[in-house]
Amino acid sequence: MSFDENQFHDIADAFLDSLFEQLDEQIGDHADVDVEDGILNIELDAGGTYIINKHAPNKQIWMASPKSGATHYEYKEGDWIGTRDDADLVKRLCEELNVTLS
Repeated sequence: MSFDENQFHDIADAFLDSLFEQLDEQIGDHADVDVEDGILNIELDAGGTYIINKHAPNKQIWMASPKSGATHYEYKEGDWIGTRDDADLVKRLCEELNVTLS
């Protein structure tokens, strides 16, 4: 999908806000979950930190994970899909955190 920078920010911000709300509700007792200025931080009480952020120049979402490393995602047909492996960001995050998100 091709969109301008403003559309990218609208879509990415809504995605990150939704992730924050769902994760805070599900794992908030076991992690410090925070979103600010387009950066979602998930600091697990058991150790490990996820950083999920917007990368406006490439119109991508980037994720740094203690399990899968650094990955980049592009918006395709309503989902954020990995640029290298076609993995869905939400599915990958759910598997790694052992949660179910909508």
